[in-house]
Amino acid sequence: MSSLGRLTRHAEARLERLRAAGQHRVLRPTHRATDARASRAGRDLISFCDNDYLSLSCDPRLIHAACEAARHYGVGAGASRLITGDCPLNSVLEQRLAAMKGMEACLVFGSGYLANIGTIPALVGRNDTILLDEFSHSCMHAGARLSGAEIRVFRHNDVSHAAELMQEATGQILLLTETVFSMDGDLAPLEELAALCERHDAWLMSDDAHGLGIMEKPNPALIQMGTLSKAAGAYGGYVCAPAPVIDMLVSRARSLVYTTGLPAPILAAAITALDIMHAEPQRAAQAKANAALFCQLLDLPPPDSVIVPVIVGEEARAMTISAALEAEGYLVTAIRPPTVPEGTSRLRVTFASGHSEEDVRRLSKALSAVMAA
Repeated sequence: MSSLGRLTRHAEARLERLRAAGQHRVLRPTHRATDARASRAGRDLISFCDNDYLSLSCDPRLIHAACEAARHYGVGAGASRLITGDCPLNSVLEQRLAAMKGMEACLVFGSGYLANIGTIPALVGRNDTILLDEFSHSCMHAGARLSGAEIRVFRHNDVSHAAELMQEATGQILLLTETVFSMDGDLAPLEELAALCERHDAWLMSDDAHGLGIMEKPNPALIQMGTLSKAAGAYGGYVCAPAPVIDMLVSRARSLVYTTGLPAPILAAAITALDIMHAEPQRAAQAKANAALFCQLLDLPPPDSVIVPVIVGEEARAMTISAALEAEGYLVTAIRPPTVPEGTSRLRVTFASGHSEEDVRRLSKALSAVMAA
């Protein structure tokens, strides 16, 4: 058999296993629009599944900023920021993010995933220890593995368990967690974790991908990363830290050194998004109010953020409910293993400033009817 034949058979065998396990994914073309609207296969839908929490990704102001930047700087970045020269908009965005986070300095990456897999291995290595919340995002796990450090996973948000694991840790200790957990919407006990790290001369690094612009409160983490693709409505990632750390990352973060920089239109859109976040705090307030109303209507516990998980349990049932909601005009994605633990398949319902109160009430009514069927 030829190499092509073996490769094809290998892929087909893996696909068959994925289908048998109910874990085969497909890409579905979807046109997103303003105010949390979308269309798919010719049908108009209301999206309750994306991370555009402030409804900025289709905002005319971001679009205008991106178009103007394209006219002035072009579309592509050309190469790595260290090779082609740094687009001036990078430093503007970095200064704004550092000020917003109350940190000395900031470095913008091509994505949040790239920020984590570049920063973590630059901070610690083989003789060090990483403590990692079990529910931390995949890119934190990936960055930890790339570092070569010993990895110790503590139970979700369990400070006592983290303290136990820290007792026998060797070398420099780096503790990784999220500020808002992407699948459950709950918050990390940052103050307690920071105090633990201080007692053991460890460094706390937080992933604020789902908190930026929404859950703004003091963050004691020494290293704070996040993304510009969610509430900011654009794309990219960033790391805020003491200035010497950022200076070191410019030379040592491989996912910055060896990756093409963000295009100027994206940088300009992100800068504009930060302006809007500052000028229009009611957007975040509306998104949080929508989440609270949804939980009230369905008799769920009050939400910690704008992410509300509706635990279903079985994968097949979660998929069935998601499909039924789409038939009713709502995009609500079913999340299943391996993204979440076995037996906890769920609907991940996200709320945005673009949702009206009527949108939320209608969704809750539709979901109640579908789950009771």
